[in-house]
Amino acid sequence: MEQFYKTAKDYLQSIDSTWERIDWERVKNLSNDLFDAWKSGTKVFTCGNGGSASNANHLANDFLYGISPDDGKGLKVHALTANIAVNTCLANDTGYENIFSNQLSALADTNDILIVFSGSGNSPNVVEAIRKANGVGMKTHAILGFDGGKCKELAGNAIHIPIDNMQVAEDFQMIIGHILMLDLKRRN
Repeated sequence: MEQFYKTAKDYLQSIDSTWERIDWERVKNLSNDLFDAWKSGTKVFTCGNGGSASNANHLANDFLYGISPDDGKGLKVHALTANIAVNTCLANDTGYENIFSNQLSALADTNDILIVFSGSGNSPNVVEAIRKANGVGMKTHAILGFDGGKCKELAGNAIHIPIDNMQVAEDFQMIIGHILMLDLKRRN
């Protein structure tokens, strides 16, 4: 049982040390862009793979409902990960790397916002999503672990979580998302 406590303590130390190395000004930039989108009615899109896909879905819910539960006037947010029929159709017909970018082609407008969640920042479908979003004139944000990968170079505002641990990186996607939700709720 002592090993369990060591594992838990080591994990907490990873979170503590990573917290200090995040550029929180970039998180504030995302919060400001989300607030502007909320007030103007601009659309927000989220995406990711695996646990990051779940985080994209979860945070879309928080931005839609959690920021304004009393009046139901949250962000116009779409999780590109949520529709399994669309994702499997696009993967089958156009390739998995296009499942998010093709949705953006149909749904996104200039000045909309894309937020990608990725551990590596190198998944072809999130890279293609940022490329498409940049081409449309969207504001692009990424919450990334490890070295940030290609997404760190492509996103207009890359929030880098400097750790080589997928679980901690995914935890920080949620921590940052919940901080954003609470900040938007405070501004309501």
